[in-house]
Amino acid sequence: MATITQQIIELLDILPEEEQTLAYEFLKRMVLAWDPDFVKLTPFEEIQLTQAMQSVEDGELYTDEDINWD
Repeated sequence: MATITQQIIELLDILPEEEQTLAYEFLKRMVLAWDPDFVKLTPFEEIQLTQAMQSVEDGELYTDEDINWD
């Protein structure tokens, strides 16, 4: 977890529950303003996608037949 994320969590834990709800709604509005359709990739998701695409290009794929389903 990123340092800033951990710091935000620690600050939220200090707040009373009612204020935590307000902070949550504020963050949710910020995310929706930044990416209303939830289609942008986070840096972590971008790394995962790049690695997955590289695996496909390298032929590191498994078919249904390769898997023992029993």
